[in-house]
Amino acid sequence: MKYVAYHRTSTKDQHLDRGIAEINKFCSDSGISLYKDKVYTDQQTGKNFNRPRYSMLKDEILESGDVLIITELDRLGRNKEATLKELRLFNDNHIRVMVLELPTTLLDLSTMENTMARMMLETINNMMIELYTSMAQAEIEKKEKRQREGIEAKKARGEWDDYGRPRVMSLEEFATHYRLVQQGEKRPFELMRELEMSKPTFYRYKNQIEKGC
Repeated sequence: MKYVAYHRTSTKDQHLDRGIAEINKFCSDSGISLYKDKVYTDQQTGKNFNRPRYSMLKDEILESGDVLIITELDRLGRNKEATLKELRLFNDNHIRVMVLELPTTLLDLSTMENTMARMMLETINNMMIELYTSMAQAEIEKKEKRQREGIEAKKARGEWDDYGRPRVMSLEEFATHYRLVQQGEKRPFELMRELEMSKPTFYRYKNQIEKGC
């Protein structure tokens, strides 16, 4: 039997240190020796499971009878159905998953002689896992909704261009520069080059200003 640890953050800007330290402390306090004395990590979205280290763990390291340790369920994945499918796959292959945020998963139910107590704890585990995966997915859906609303609000204010990128500058700032073209002091291509604007972006600003005149 091997104890294998895994931790994930969504982006490279997020630090892995806290999760790694939490796993190492738990193992030290519990007298657990990790496989290879390390925590396997990915810094990639949790929307799917196509991650290098996670795939390696599943395909090359984890075997029947092993234990996978994670800090939180959403470090495994953020999609509810996909995460539950992964957990069922582990269970079918007799790989135990210990989730540090769910204390009941830290109990080795296979050693319990009281069948009724074991069944009750298994039911509690399943209910808690269902609840936590639902919460993780609800959180990411709420975040995505806020992002969409933010983009729509920027578009409504004219602060987002047709390509979905933030404006290079405000219309007011562009209008100040564009007056030199209107007054004949500069030609359009000269201002484009000075402002480092592409031709489509330049004329998009120009058209919006002239519509407002």
